[in-house]
Amino acid sequence: MSFLVNFVRNFLGCIIALVDIITRPRKQKRSAQAQQQVEQEIQSMALYQFFACPFCIKTRRALHRLNLPIETRNASKGSEFRTELEQQGGKTKVPCLRISQDGKDTWMYESNDIIGYLEQRFGSVS
Repeated sequence: MSFLVNFVRNFLGCIIALVDIITRPRKQKRSAQAQQQVEQEIQSMALYQFFACPFCIKTRRALHRLNLPIETRNASKGSEFRTELEQQGGKTKVPCLRISQDGKDTWMYESNDIIGYLEQRFGSVS
């Protein structure tokens, strides 16, 4: 029975991921210099995620829209990133944004919190 549940969950997740790819929002435009500055700032960040997780897809859509090429790390079972997430972040919950700053790591969980933080820090000023 659990095989069937996992199959259905993965199948639906792949459909959601495909729809995401087809319907991606436009990227935020910045000057080359501003984009370079943003890309330098996000070098200290990584998003731990699963490919077909709806909350991870939501977060990746926001990254795309905000034009933030943050490194994504697959936290699937058996992955070194899953172990890292569990040991250093404290739990294996995704999505999780790891922010390294001043020699200290902050582990931010919850898609809405991650998106809100990124929009506040990197969103366009209207």
